[in-house]
Amino acid sequence: MSSVERMTTGHTLSKPTESCGVFGIVAPGEDVARLTYFGLYSLQHRGQEGAGIAVADGQELTCHKRMGLVSQVFTEEDLKKLTGHSAIGHNRYATSGSSRIRNAQPTLLETKLGPFALSHNGNLANTLTLQGQLRRRGYAFEGDSDSEVTAKLIAEAPGETWEDKIEQGLSQVNGSYSLVILTPEKIYGVRDPLGVRPLVLGRFPPSPADRNHGYVLASESCALDTIGAEMVRELLPGEGIAINPSGVETFLPPSEHSAFCIFEYIYFARPDSILNGKLVYEARMEMGRRLAREHPVDVDFVIGVPDSATAAAIGYAEEAHLPFFEGLIKSRYIGRTFIQPEQRLRKLGVKLKFNALPQLLRDKRIVVVDDSIVRGNTTREITHMLREAGAREIHIRITSPPLRHPCFLGVDIATYEELIAHRLTVAQICRHLGADSLGYLSLEGLKSSIEPVNCDFCTGCFTGEYPVEAS
Repeated sequence: MSSVERMTTGHTLSKPTESCGVFGIVAPGEDVARLTYFGLYSLQHRGQEGAGIAVADGQELTCHKRMGLVSQVFTEEDLKKLTGHSAIGHNRYATSGSSRIRNAQPTLLETKLGPFALSHNGNLANTLTLQGQLRRRGYAFEGDSDSEVTAKLIAEAPGETWEDKIEQGLSQVNGSYSLVILTPEKIYGVRDPLGVRPLVLGRFPPSPADRNHGYVLASESCALDTIGAEMVRELLPGEGIAINPSGVETFLPPSEHSAFCIFEYIYFARPDSILNGKLVYEARMEMGRRLAREHPVDVDFVIGVPDSATAAAIGYAEEAHLPFFEGLIKSRYIGRTFIQPEQRLRKLGVKLKFNALPQLLRDKRIVVVDDSIVRGNTTREITHMLREAGAREIHIRITSPPLRHPCFLGVDIATYEELIAHRLTVAQICRHLGADSLGYLSLEGLKSSIEPVNCDFCTGCFTGEYPVEAS
C-alpha cells in the first residue's frame, strides 16, 4: 500500500548490510523528483526494503513512499505528482526498526517553522534512551526507527531558524548519521561528528544563463555521475550545510575527529564511488594485492565472488602472477524480492544467486576471493558448489579481518552468537567451510590498502573497540 503525505507551511544475513542511501537536490526548473528517482536507483545497493521521495515547492511538502525497490515504488504517474524546486529521497534497509511502511522514509513532521522531511543513513546508539524521554514528554511514535526519533528531536528543539533547530536537536544524539533534510525553502546536509557514514556534495555544470543551476547531496558520488552532476567535495565529519538556489553555506563547523566505517571500502560502496578522496575500486584492488602477499598459495587461477570481490580478486591475481577468471556467474536479477522461492528452490540456496562453470573449474586448484564471512553458511555453500563443479583445491581468501563483533552504528552485522569468527578459530572456520585453506587480510593490511586518506576508521566489528558507546 502506498503512503502519501502532504503538509503545508504555517532477515538471516550472508553479508553485512548497509542501512540506507540518502539523496537531495535543489534545482529550480528541473524535474527534481525524476532526478531523485535516478539518484536513488544508483544507490539501490545501500537499501532494498523501501524507498521514498519528498518534494518542496516553496510552500508545501509532498511525499510518496512505499516498501520495495525504487523501480517498484514509483510509477510515471507518481513522479508527475511530485513537483517542486527541491527534493530529497531515501532507500531503506531496516537496521533500526522493522521493515514496515510506517518506518519508510523520508519522515515528515510539522513544526512551528513549518513542515520538514528527513532522510537518515546510520544508526543512533542511544535510541532507546531518547525514545523514552520523548514518550515521557507526551510524544507518540508511528514506527520504531531511530530516524523518527531524530526527526522528533529536531521538531521539538528550540530555535527561530531551521539551522538552530537542527543543531539543538542533533546535540542530543549519539551515534552515526548522514542526514538530508528538506524544508519549503532549503535542503540541509549533516554528518555526525565522527563522519561514520558518507555524504557528498555535487552540482550541475553551470550554464551561461544560470551560474548556480543546481546542487545535489548523496550518500555516494556514483549517484552524481548518474544524473550528470559533478562532485564538489565530501562533507567533513560534523559539518552541516544549507543549500538553496543561490548557493551553499556551512552552518555547523567540522569536528576534529573521524571514525569512518571501513566496511564502506570493503563491501558497501559501489566500486565507482569516491570515498575520502579514494576510488573504491582502487582500494579493493590493493586489498587483493596485499592479501596475495599475506596469504600466497600455489594454484592454477583466481576467481572472485561477484560483485563486491571482483576488483580484489583481480588485484590478488595480478600480485600473484596468476590468471583471473569468472568461475562464478551471478544472476543480477535475483536480489531482494517479496516473492519467496518455493521450498524446492529454497533448498538450492546459493544456486539461486550464483552458478559455477564446471568446464573451467574441473580438476583445478583455485583461490576464491570474497569480502567477508558473517555466519559462514553462504561461503560453505559456495565451496560445496565449486567442489561439485570439479575444483580439486579451494583456497578461500577474505579481504577483511575476521568479523568477531556486531555493529550498532548502522551496519546490520549479526549477533555474537551468529558470528562464526566469534565462536571458532580460523582453522575451525576453514574446516566448517570445507576449504583447503583460509586466509583473512590483516587489519594493518586493510588500512594500508586504503591509504592515503585523510580520516581515521571505525573498526569495531573486527576489534570490539567502538568510537561511541551504546546506551
